[in-house]
Amino acid sequence: MSNIKEVRVPDIGNFPEVDVIEVLVKEGDVVKAEDSLLTLESDKATMDIPAPFGGTVKAVRIKAGDKVAEGSLILTLEAAEGAALSVPATAPAPAPSAPVPQSVAETRPTPIAPVAAVVESSGGKIHASPSVRAFARELGVDLALVNGSGPKRRILKEDVQAFVKAELAKPRGGAAGGLNLGLPGMPAVDFTKFGEVEIKLLSKIKRVSGANLHRNWVAAPHVTQFEEVDITDLEAFRKGMLDEAGKQGVKLTLLPFLMKAAVAGLKAYPEFNSSLAADGESLVMKKYFHIGFAADTPDGLVVPVIRNVDQKGLLEIAVELATLSAKAREKKISPAEMQGGSFSISSLGGIGGTYFTPILNSPEVAILGVSRSTIKPVWNGKEFTPRLMLPLSLTYDHRVIDGALGARMTTFLSTVLSDVRRLLL
Repeated sequence: MSNIKEVRVPDIGNFPEVDVIEVLVKEGDVVKAEDSLLTLESDKATMDIPAPFGGTVKAVRIKAGDKVAEGSLILTLEAAEGAALSVPATAPAPAPSAPVPQSVAETRPTPIAPVAAVVESSGGKIHASPSVRAFARELGVDLALVNGSGPKRRILKEDVQAFVKAELAKPRGGAAGGLNLGLPGMPAVDFTKFGEVEIKLLSKIKRVSGANLHRNWVAAPHVTQFEEVDITDLEAFRKGMLDEAGKQGVKLTLLPFLMKAAVAGLKAYPEFNSSLAADGESLVMKKYFHIGFAADTPDGLVVPVIRNVDQKGLLEIAVELATLSAKAREKKISPAEMQGGSFSISSLGGIGGTYFTPILNSPEVAILGVSRSTIKPVWNGKEFTPRLMLPLSLTYDHRVIDGALGARMTTFLSTVLSDVRRLLL
């Protein structure tokens, strides 16, 4: 009995196909379970695909430069004697509608049957692949409301897209209703009539994040509350810790302090640590404190997430910030490291500016913008004294948070940041 098994691309999230940028094994190589087989590049990151079990590589079916999708054949592997296969029983096979790259199609055996994920709902069973379910979650679509056009009413990506288009065409009514702004389309302008031009394609990150930001801006009523915080004492304390942090190889910036202050604010005002349910009539109150931060990369902004900030010290947070920022710049950050955030911080203090209006990172209901601190004269009751003032811009979803609560949050943050001892409470 042959012990040769196929290894296919697993669920890679909401990506119809991704680029193979490096193949790490060749025919005859002996690999162990979890050894990296190849590196894929998605819209926002690179990811390594591990071996599901140990064995000897018999044939590699892809090469650098190919495009692959979930279920694409990577290689065949002769399993080592006694190796435990870690491939799940519902290992994904290519969906009938998924485009198959030519280089893969030429060597791929015909699958016995495409495996669909089955989700129980009040309306019965829903048949959809993991990638389609991830796509629907990103758009906030309840698959129970989508009509599937595939075999046995299997829901395809095109069905989800058609559902969203239909909902957007409906008149707006209620929190969960569609949007119909009645705006005319942007005119097509031939700019070459006015002078020389150059066409420069947007990066993948900007194309994807731009669509998401547009959706978030249109779907939620944004309000931004501004505040100026005296961080003179906080900055003195931070500078006093630089030598100690440096001995541990840690660069201590203002951001860990902001994260700890944000967690204190989320505990004091839990509505900021929630998400609006799909029905628009209830809140999902989160008991965890995962804080995202906007990281500047050559290709655009991404938002890595530091988990359980409430359970970590300042130096531990600083180490994670440095690690995730470096991975983001090198496009080695994984999708999992950018998911699950409950609140985000966008800091432009290192670049400049005063105030700005950050856009919500849905489904989060608030985001804190931080600008460059400056020395300003502040009246202390007797005289003007120089104080280091930090501009804050808190944007929130007005369906969840009203203006009074927004002002209370910025006031709370100002109180905590102006007296670093309060972070210890």
